[in-house]
Amino acid sequence: MAEGLVDGRAPRTAPLDGSTHPLPTFARMAAVADAVLYEGYLLYPYRRSSPKNRARWQFGVLFPRAWVEADGPVNPGVSGSADSWYQQTECLVRVRRPDAVVRLRVRYLQTQHKQVENADGRPVESLTCDDGTVQLTFEEAVPREADLTTTLAEGEHTFAVGAPAGTDTQELPSGAGRVVRHRAEVRASSTLVVERLGDDVLRLRVRTVNEGATADPRAPRDRALRHALVATHTLLSVEGAEFVSLIDPGPALQEAARSCRNDFTFPVLGGAPPAAAPVDGAVSPLLLSSPIILPDHPQVAPESPGDLHDAGEIDEILTLRTMLLTDEEKREARATDARAAEILDRVDTMPPEVFGRLHGAIRALSPAAAPQAAGRRAAWWQEGGDDGLSPTTDTVLVDGVRVGGGCAVRLCPRGKGADAQDMFLAGRSATVAAVFHDVDGSTRLAVTVDDDPAAELHGWYGRFHYFRPDEVVPLGGTDVPDPATATTPSPGPTPPEA
Repeated sequence: MAEGLVDGRAPRTAPLDGSTHPLPTFARMAAVADAVLYEGYLLYPYRRSSPKNRARWQFGVLFPRAWVEADGPVNPGVSGSADSWYQQTECLVRVRRPDAVVRLRVRYLQTQHKQVENADGRPVESLTCDDGTVQLTFEEAVPREADLTTTLAEGEHTFAVGAPAGTDTQELPSGAGRVVRHRAEVRASSTLVVERLGDDVLRLRVRTVNEGATADPRAPRDRALRHALVATHTLLSVEGAEFVSLIDPGPALQEAARSCRNDFTFPVLGGAPPAAAPVDGAVSPLLLSSPIILPDHPQVAPESPGDLHDAGEIDEILTLRTMLLTDEEKREARATDARAAEILDRVDTMPPEVFGRLHGAIRALSPAAAPQAAGRRAAWWQEGGDDGLSPTTDTVLVDGVRVGGGCAVRLCPRGKGADAQDMFLAGRSATVAAVFHDVDGSTRLAVTVDDDPAAELHGWYGRFHYFRPDEVVPLGGTDVPDPATATTPSPGPTPPEA
């Protein structure tokens, strides 16, 4: 990968103060960072002719500003799926030593047009060589990155992260033709700003900007992509300090965390998660700011044998689907892109034991025999998590009345946040069939509408309407019906999480 320059010099890899303390290595985040870089690069079935591969580059794309704002300014947000001309990360750092150092790396893809030419030098869409291999004209990409290392002193540091234009030529066997790869210049810079918020707390801002121009602000997106940064993301590490999680900053830094502004990206702690839960907010010497929203300490599953460019998908499903491609489809995929060929090679040669590991894994569950703390129920995903729950006999307190299976209620869906279909049932009387508990700790009442001609049928096969306790008013009494005499429909399956 091409390394960027800082003030015309090669980027430093050691602290500027001359100390021998090594900076935390980005290698601990390499797999996740690569998955972000190539997410959506080329999607199954990995063929040029596939409709989903005709509209690519959807995350972290920074275009020239004139092109982005041709129809007005962009609306900033943390979503990296929106086209923009800049990307901004703000995060918190707790300083442990006065000589603390930060290292910043900006990574992205530079698009590259692969043009196939025949023996006469004429551009063609495809070409078959004498050895039977096929070459296809296609849009590729080249990984780029640039580094900056500096002390955590207040101030501003700007460095170039762009990439030059270039042309590479590859002659094909037996004089069949050649492949010419063109890259347009990408002009961009990143600025690191260090602000002090307290005695030992700093706010870091990293703003990466596309400084290029496009001849036609109304040009098609595929032309503007030639001057764009694709899948842009930022890695940071500190020595003598630690990043504070914006997801779990702890009570003392909640306000400071809320004040951080992140546009078209969001920072999360990197590296392996700690062995014990943090006491006063989560921290790490590593941070990844990604256009794809991730949790703190994201990890690639150890069972995954390699990138499939669908980081949010399930490896087993994609592998099975890839196995089912016809020989002709695989031939086209191999001709489309070298990374597609690598995926096919890996799938075609995958040992049974490696494929078997993709079927599933259970992580972070307590042993089945582990005793639960007194008065605490196991988490919903653990064995025994629903012990003691009985939807048909459980009750919930509504306006001082215990409401459960068989109770009559009037439906009063809230005007804001209620399901649109539920609003049609406002004021109708209904009968409660069951009380369900969601995994987030909330409660739902499963009901059948009294004047619905199919109410009995719905109750029989468990098709209910679901309302929160504050969306019903108890009717006809102040007590739950006697289970021995009440007729309650079958509760059916547990409803999905709201």
